[in-house]
Amino acid sequence: MKLLTGVLLLAASTLYAAGEQNKVFPFPYDQHDFPNGLRLITIPTDAQNIVALYIVVQTGSRNEVEPGKTGFAHLFEHMMFRGTKLFPATKYEGIMKQAGASSNAYTSDDLTVYHAAFAKADLDQIMLMEADRFQNLEYTEATIRTESLAVLGEYNKNSASPEVKLDEVISGTAFEKHTYKHTTMGYLKDVQDMPNQFAYSKQFFDRYYRPEFTTIIVAGDANPEKIREMVARHFSQWKRGSFQPAIPAEPAQTAPREAKVAWPSPTLPYVAVAFKSPAYSDTEKDSAALDLIADLAFAENADLYQRLVVNEQKVDRLDGSIANHVDPNLFAVTARVKKPADLESVRESILSTLNGFKDNLISAEKLDAVKKNKRYSFALRLDDPDRVAGIAARFVALKRTPDTINKRYELYSAVTPEDIRAAARKYFVESGRTIVTLTSGGAN
Repeated sequence: MKLLTGVLLLAASTLYAAGEQNKVFPFPYDQHDFPNGLRLITIPTDAQNIVALYIVVQTGSRNEVEPGKTGFAHLFEHMMFRGTKLFPATKYEGIMKQAGASSNAYTSDDLTVYHAAFAKADLDQIMLMEADRFQNLEYTEATIRTESLAVLGEYNKNSASPEVKLDEVISGTAFEKHTYKHTTMGYLKDVQDMPNQFAYSKQFFDRYYRPEFTTIIVAGDANPEKIREMVARHFSQWKRGSFQPAIPAEPAQTAPREAKVAWPSPTLPYVAVAFKSPAYSDTEKDSAALDLIADLAFAENADLYQRLVVNEQKVDRLDGSIANHVDPNLFAVTARVKKPADLESVRESILSTLNGFKDNLISAEKLDAVKKNKRYSFALRLDDPDRVAGIAARFVALKRTPDTINKRYELYSAVTPEDIRAAARKYFVESGRTIVTLTSGGAN
């Protein structure tokens, strides 16, 4: 892991000196809030002449609250590269190419992120271009129609994957009212209607591409004071908005749910077992305990993985996780099974394994080994500015500060075998369960 150089102590903002050895995120960082609601997080590392710039917009498919208007957060991941009067798309791309910038974007349930890595000498120019497109994005109705077709093409490409379809059906079955019911891509009928939604697209951009929803992260060879001045110069005219989405609360699930997907072409069968789970937290143990259960039960060295994948060879893929989300979501286990005849036994093995955590206390030694591995694996990923900023961005989308990373890992350390059992008993209940199977031609 790379060590840090010194960091300026800045009175006008808050410096988080998290460089002690016991901190899993060991980087001191500077966090500064501007009057318009924009937040800047600067993370100096020992990288020479390289910076990573991540702009996190706390807007994803979760924010798509109107019926018939899904997929727009993802659409704007595309639209933001269409250019402005000052920097048309070709000029923007040319400057980024000349800077040798690796630039991209992605959208998820709770966030949209724009990111690039390049030489620090180009930061001021690129920050100017970012400020311009966030404040002055310009496009026509014809542009929306063109980009909507690209999004539809991406939807059609993704829909050729049985795993994508499985995820879509899990979300659609497990949720009734919350916007997590639809995936980031949105519903097909809404994507097909996007070319007709020019006026709404303008409204969506006006609502969510605002400073109070946005956090800028700069990691690498970065001087916090200079970058704060740079961001103030380019983003100070960006006006705060007033819109707050009314995200519908998901009603309590009262009975198990099940769905079966008949895949039209040959594929190995899948089974997914999901349970309702809590929102991400860095203060309450439940989500941390469930995350540890996923490692205990479904990592490559876990008993079930060794039995189903290695020894019996009934399964060629076994994954279990609780995704970090702003609102309550799902603890989900997915298995790709080699033979349809083994679907039921694999499903029962998954359920039996999860129920085992309700009935038995995991040993403190085994739990401690998983905690240490999780911590070590995380630390190994912090090896360059792009990864540092990218990891911080995921957590910033949840709590808007990297401080939550160390808090979360402190929470892992505090989880006991009794906490594991309590979380399993609370969440692995039949009334909160959703099971989806996918097979070729409708085989059960």
